[in-house]
Amino acid sequence: MALIPDPEAFKQSFAALPIAVYEPGETVLEAGSTTGQLFILRNGAVEVIRDGLQIATVSEPGAVFGELSVILDKPHTADVRALKRSEFHVAQASSLLTDNVAALLYVSAVLARRLDAANEVIVEIKGELESGKRPGAISKALDKLAELLSPAGGNNPDFYYYYPMY
Repeated sequence: MALIPDPEAFKQSFAALPIAVYEPGETVLEAGSTTGQLFILRNGAVEVIRDGLQIATVSEPGAVFGELSVILDKPHTADVRALKRSEFHVAQASSLLTDNVAALLYVSAVLARRLDAANEVIVEIKGELESGKRPGAISKALDKLAELLSPAGGNNPDFYYYYPMY
């Protein structure tokens, strides 16, 4: 059973949010800044850059950006930059997450799926280390882990199974 009983109603709650448009090369979120906002990708494609390294490209509608900053009460940890024209639903995180239980559950589910996938990769890496596999295999697993921890959970089509956006 899905935690959000009516995905259409949830989708409609996003439809009422303001939309921000970013052109290719524009920064959506900057590492070190604090916006207090959540950005929900409506369409387009962005890259996530942390410590100068691209850790993910995201094009999955419904991907959420800015949630870690809000939940952990700390500055954004990565830059998010538009790769092509991208539209986002923008919400003041404090009001959306406290006033809209469905939104809170959605963000929680996004984070839980990322954590679950990351745990699987950690187990895989530990197994490879214990079996003496070559460093290249471990490096690939670490790349996979970074992708899974990105805002779209690696653009896995099953990632939004319970919460389709468009």
